[in-house]
Amino acid sequence: MTNAVHFGHEHLFGRDNSWIRGARVGLIVNPTSVSSSLEHLALRIHSSPEVELGAIFGPEHGMWGAEQDMISVQGEADPLLGVPVYSLYGDTVDSLRPPEGSLDGLYVLIFDIQDVGARYYTYVYTMMLAMEEAAKHGVRFIVCDRPNPINGMNVEGNGILDGFDSFVGMHNLANRHGMTAGELALLFQEERGMNLDLQIAWMEGWKREMMYSETGIPWVMPSPNMPTEDTALIYPGMCLLEGTNLSEGRGTTRPFELFGAPYLDGYAYAQALNHEGIPGVLFRPVWFRPTFQKHGGVLCGGAQVHVTDPHVLSALHLGIATLVCAARLGAERFQWRSDAYEFVDTVPAIDLLFGSDEQRKLIENGASPLEVLESMNRELPAFLERRAPFLHYGKETV
Repeated sequence: MTNAVHFGHEHLFGRDNSWIRGARVGLIVNPTSVSSSLEHLALRIHSSPEVELGAIFGPEHGMWGAEQDMISVQGEADPLLGVPVYSLYGDTVDSLRPPEGSLDGLYVLIFDIQDVGARYYTYVYTMMLAMEEAAKHGVRFIVCDRPNPINGMNVEGNGILDGFDSFVGMHNLANRHGMTAGELALLFQEERGMNLDLQIAWMEGWKREMMYSETGIPWVMPSPNMPTEDTALIYPGMCLLEGTNLSEGRGTTRPFELFGAPYLDGYAYAQALNHEGIPGVLFRPVWFRPTFQKHGGVLCGGAQVHVTDPHVLSALHLGIATLVCAARLGAERFQWRSDAYEFVDTVPAIDLLFGSDEQRKLIENGASPLEVLESMNRELPAFLERRAPFLHYGKETV
């Protein structure tokens, strides 16, 4: 199959090679930082006689994506490349930025990581914080653009109210933002007032309406629990389950597609979800036993979501419905997550994910999924207006 899309980093060795030629560079990379032929950017840079690889920075899950969510990653030296690898996800909020001295001697810092199009996914905030540090140190910053895998047209959700920001929402974005990393970098630079030498290596051939499967390029897991394109498609809604005592399927082979809890009857839960009539999905009753994390080793009743039409699916409607139906069926056994979440212990995790406490209170008061969804989508026009100047690949939205 001929590739329909060419990733941004391919231009660094062709059209835009003057951006890095003769420079000592640092890379912010993970397993997705590959070409269409699956050659990793770090190996390409390391073998280039025109560029010196000075340092590598790994985001959440680490440079090679080996760690689970919210697990501190330590710095190390890569055995093949022989350069220091700095962690951008440690035990504290301060660990999310490049550590002191790590940018010394670098002329360029390159970000090349696949995002999944949801506000909660932390890689774009790793990019944003690294941009701010690069600006302070006078280091050029290059974003190698990649597709929004769930298309760049569909946008859903609200923003983040003051006091509800966290590493799953560090800038005021809609839950499903419909932007690429390169477009977000332009928005971050403008809205956060960065005096930064920012260059975007744009893709060729990508169109806003494209799903990842239409690019002709193999899917590489951006994180341990993002195994397929379908996972990315439902994630803007199903990540909300992290704010509850429901298993979101971590510890199974289909995270976010399988979900449930020991107190739920899979038949009743799937029936209730199908009764909601959410376009583009069907639900099947399941029982599963997670191997780790929530309810590890315990049999859970639940459902599996099957995507029947990705173009009409509202992931946020889907995620809200899973919460509302679980709250109805589980009664007092359904609980909001109460422990610290992404370095925050003063605000419930579900409020950080929603970006406010309004939606939690609506669910607690018996609101329907559509009523909760409508409360979030009220803010969409304002976000669409804010993002419009930064769209490189066209301005169509639905």
